[in-house]
Amino acid sequence: MPRISLYRPEKGNDYKFIDRQVSEMFQAGGTDVYIHKYLGPKNPSDADATADQPQYDVVKETNIQDLLFLENRDRKYESNIFRIRGVYNVQDLDFNLSQFALFIDNDTVFMTVHINDFVKLVGRKPISGDVIELPHLRDEFALNDYDVSLPRYYTISDVGRAAEGFSVTWYPHLYRLKLTKINAQQQFSDIFNKPADEDANFLGDFDPLVTYHPGEIIRYQGQLYTVTAETTGNIPPDANFFAPYAGPSLEGLLSTKKKELEINDAILTQAESDAPLSGYETRHYYTLATDDQGNPMITTTDDIEHDASSDVNSFDTTRVIADPMRDGYTGYLLGDGIPTNNAAFGNGISFPATALEGDFFLRTDFMPNRLFRFDGVRWIKREDNVRHTLSNTDTRATQKGTFINNTKTDVIGGQTVIERQSLSKALKPKADL
Repeated sequence: MPRISLYRPEKGNDYKFIDRQVSEMFQAGGTDVYIHKYLGPKNPSDADATADQPQYDVVKETNIQDLLFLENRDRKYESNIFRIRGVYNVQDLDFNLSQFALFIDNDTVFMTVHINDFVKLVGRKPISGDVIELPHLRDEFALNDYDVSLPRYYTISDVGRAAEGFSVTWYPHLYRLKLTKINAQQQFSDIFNKPADEDANFLGDFDPLVTYHPGEIIRYQGQLYTVTAETTGNIPPDANFFAPYAGPSLEGLLSTKKKELEINDAILTQAESDAPLSGYETRHYYTLATDDQGNPMITTTDDIEHDASSDVNSFDTTRVIADPMRDGYTGYLLGDGIPTNNAAFGNGISFPATALEGDFFLRTDFMPNRLFRFDGVRWIKREDNVRHTLSNTDTRATQKGTFINNTKTDVIGGQTVIERQSLSKALKPKADL
């Protein structure tokens, strides 16, 4: 049986001729499209790298920043912007009633670009993550206080060969891009975190090997700085050479973060007013004191009242004991560190030298603070102050709260380390001596 030869036919002159005609059509009838080339996720430093967020040898498009959540949250883009020609259908703001609810179909744009022109200019095919800016859709009349026009950005979410891009020779000439509108989000901070003024002398991320001159604007660790004196190697925020950028940023104009934070803070303030502490409030309830037989213990007008003294080491020795032996309510998150029926109590970091049976004392060196009652011989724990604010702030007097919110650093062995560390970082093996 003769052997069948399998071969791939080469593209001939007819393909090249048609491809040139298609490219010319895009040059004549297309619109300018600015390409922000996606380079890959930013590489973490040696100290920040972990098993699920590794440090790669090089930055490239196929890297994955977070292997646990499969996300690329911190993306790096080419500082140079490429300009190509594209074609798409301008659409009105239409409501889609073909599904089970009402949808607005204006945030997705389908655009076609010439394959060879794109690859020749950008250096590779379009991929998901590339950002496209449409200069003809800039908004010159946006609702803001700045005399700048706001650009319109889209990200490529899908790429395929366009059906109308196949010629009579069955070869494709066009890519069909699915574009989704974006705003100032974390993934695209490399694009948005720059001065809004297009005439500003913005030089991108700070490079210690570059000599900067006064008036230039650079970005370092997400912050914009204006160079005030010629410098090489000095790192921001050195006040001798850099000053915080005072002008509007593109991220500030396009992002809703500031307004959302204001709304969130207002909601938290109202929530703290309506429910200042977790758990249940029982201080306004009265708990009846009983004697050893369980009968109500009634205090008459001839009994001597206890005088609450600010001296935590002394108590009134003429006080009549008429307080409940325990709280009248049990449940979840009831302890507030205050005795039943708002009885007088002392507080401090050590017990007083003298005390009478029934005295209360709040130890403030316990976390959370712990309330004790003296039974005549010893101090017995009554309750812990487990009710705290519901906001995630440092006012929570618990070990968990102080650990999670701990942003302090310490110097150990000449190295500055963050006090809050995971066990994988805190228990690193010592280097061989």
